[in-house]
Amino acid sequence: MPTPGDLVLIDGRASVQFDGDRALWLRVTSVDERPTYYGWVWLTGYVIDPATRNALAKREVFAQIAGLHIQRRKPDSTPPRTNAGPAVRRRGV
Repeated sequence: MPTPGDLVLIDGRASVQFDGDRALWLRVTSVDERPTYYGWVWLTGYVIDPATRNALAKREVFAQIAGLHIQRRKPDSTPPRTNAGPAVRRRGV
């Protein structure tokens, strides 16, 4: 199942309407949680130009999960921030 941020190739294996030269890359912004037919999902996202990686248009598509080619978003290389403040030294009483 794709998640927001994933880049997904949607082609004829995901839905016949995207067969051949109608295949597209979609940067997922949301996955609809409402129930649909088993194995299918509504995805909302931006169509991505594979050459420039620029967004072309916002789309909502209905596709078979098993036919999606998902490229997971890579985690950030920066370490997670902690909520710990600076150490404070106090004099004992």
